[in-house]
Amino acid sequence: MECLKGLPVAKAVNEQIAEEMKEFKGSLPHLAIVRVGEKPDDISYERGAVKKMEKVGFAYTQFTYPEDIGNDEFQKEFDKINESDEIDGILLLRPLPKHIDEKAIEERIDPAKDLDGISPKNLAKVYAGDASGFAPCTAEAVIEMLDFAGIDITGKRVTVVGRSLVIGKPVTMLLMKRNATVTVCHTRTVDMPSVCKSAEIIVAAAGVAKMLTADYVGKDAIVIDVGINVDAEGNLCGDVDYDALEGIASMATPVPGGVGSVTTSVLAKHLLRAAKSRR
Repeated sequence: MECLKGLPVAKAVNEQIAEEMKEFKGSLPHLAIVRVGEKPDDISYERGAVKKMEKVGFAYTQFTYPEDIGNDEFQKEFDKINESDEIDGILLLRPLPKHIDEKAIEERIDPAKDLDGISPKNLAKVYAGDASGFAPCTAEAVIEMLDFAGIDITGKRVTVVGRSLVIGKPVTMLLMKRNATVTVCHTRTVDMPSVCKSAEIIVAAAGVAKMLTADYVGKDAIVIDVGINVDAEGNLCGDVDYDALEGIASMATPVPGGVGSVTTSVLAKHLLRAAKSRR
């Protein structure tokens, strides 16, 4: 089984960004990273985003607020960032604390700065197959990995496990745009292992540690694991039991070191696109 690592894919995206920057005029693309509270997952992703911005030479500002910030106060703070002429793109770390109206933020974020595809306008564009919007970075990272591996998605039988608005649904739309035949599995799917086993490509985005075992994977299938979980031993793992795929799958992504490594490169790619449009 071939291990499809994220690092070479991220490197290729970074090189593409560097080429485009040779023609870029004006001030450096500027990212706002907005975090509420001190959740370890958010801090980890923020650290990765900062590292990526520094690597590609983009500007960034971190906006951090206490978890108990009031809803009205946060909405006002967010509006300032959203309306700032100095900010080209926004990464909002979610989910927000329950007392903050996340839907209101999704409605008010400027679609031109919405790099992670959370606004209804950008999501509508993803569903309409309109490439002028921003798709969620993780969903797009899945496509980047398949492209890098030289996999022609056209006509392939693809099963997506998970139907969230963050990954499952948008990645389904991106795959369909590339002419894949897509089946979506979820908690109500009957005999999920059989459904998955008939797929040539599986995208695992269920959010359950090592849920997909060898019983779910057909011979020579390609498995893209989007999950980030912690197993019973406290180790980081994906939605797929990676070791169990040996001798069955033809290719699979590891966790860590897979799709997550590409997501921040897609974020940087989106930021450059946003900055170009605003210039």
